[in-house]
Amino acid sequence: MILFSLSLSAQTHRFIYEYHFKTDSTAAEKRKVSMVLDVNPDEVKFYNYDFVVTDSINKTKGENNIVWDDTPALTRKKNSLVTSNYIMVQNMFIVETTDKINWNLDDETKIIGGYKLQKATAKYGGRNWTAWFTKEISLNEGPYKFNGLPGMIFEIYDDKDNFRFSLVKSYKLYKTYETREILENFGGQKPVKIPESRLKKMLLDHYNDPLHGFKEQYKNNTHPDARFMVMGIEVKSPEQFKELSEMMQKNIKKNNNPIEVDKAIHYN
Repeated sequence: MILFSLSLSAQTHRFIYEYHFKTDSTAAEKRKVSMVLDVNPDEVKFYNYDFVVTDSINKTKGENNIVWDDTPALTRKKNSLVTSNYIMVQNMFIVETTDKINWNLDDETKIIGGYKLQKATAKYGGRNWTAWFTKEISLNEGPYKFNGLPGMIFEIYDDKDNFRFSLVKSYKLYKTYETREILENFGGQKPVKIPESRLKKMLLDHYNDPLHGFKEQYKNNTHPDARFMVMGIEVKSPEQFKELSEMMQKNIKKNNNPIEVDKAIHYN
């Protein structure tokens, strides 16, 4: 059951989505994680709910744990088409994109959680999407970069069944939720803003030599008891690097199924 408690006085309207996705388009099963959409007075933020859990532990126990994964993390000003995408490639970077979605409204409707939802479709990022939104919640927001409909998006999925976002609950926070330690200043590191062209080159360079940084650490290690692990395999000699690099390249190519498939890197 979806319970909404929205108030104009709330500083953050938090929506929790179940995110089902395939990083490998040939996989039989999808992964599932919980994602947060924070609608603040001036901006919107979308990120993994595990960040909230880790942030809470750090604040209550005085710890400095950090967590990151391959799910989307982004921010944008309200009613703006410009998105700041937070991306980890050994270090944290911000890539700004302009994301306009041209929606087609459909007359088809259905009821979920007592809300009347209307169907809408769009082509975006090289995929065909179906969204279900409600005009009963006067926020033109949704998960990831999906927004601009005349109401809140409850559900959206692509026609290949690779990605699905489903709204499961919502609640209000009485002050704007601070994400500086989990996004804007991740692990004490301020992300560097780079263009998409540089990101593509970095990803290609990483694919061509996926153990570059690791090999430097291994070469410069002076501790006799240090252990070095790659994909669960202990590295005991430099001769292993070639085979391990090929394994990592195979894994990168296999898990190359981004939401915006038209931006997928074509690895050779």
